[in-house]
Amino acid sequence: MIALVQRVREARVAVAGATVGEIGPGLLVLVCAEPADTSAQAAKLLDKLLKLRIFSDEAGKMNRSVQDVGGGLLIVSQFTLAADVSGGNRPSFTGAAPPALGRGLYEELLRLARARHPQVAAGEFGADMQVHLVNDGPVTIPITVR
Repeated sequence: MIALVQRVREARVAVAGATVGEIGPGLLVLVCAEPADTSAQAAKLLDKLLKLRIFSDEAGKMNRSVQDVGGGLLIVSQFTLAADVSGGNRPSFTGAAPPALGRGLYEELLRLARARHPQVAAGEFGADMQVHLVNDGPVTIPITVR
């Protein structure tokens, strides 16, 4: 799985003008499943997200996790993270999982996250979404889980 993690002061995702998920301080996670991914990758990604130390401690060092600071998770599916532009200027998305697999792994990630973290919001798989965020730092971290 591929993820792009942004530390945010706030974030929300809207579909057709209606907010479907929002958080205050925490992590906005854009996520893409790849064809060979299984629920094991979803679990491994969640472990990394919950333990990723990118929030500041008292000394101002990135030493705290989203769990340590009581932040939220906003998890949004984004197949375009698998874009390949090596063949020209029009991206190919063949590196993304087929929609049925992608949806299943996205829903598995959400299920696991909601079982382990108190504040989890989500986008809508396959929808045309607008993501609004205030990136804190800015801190943006790419993660690939194999």
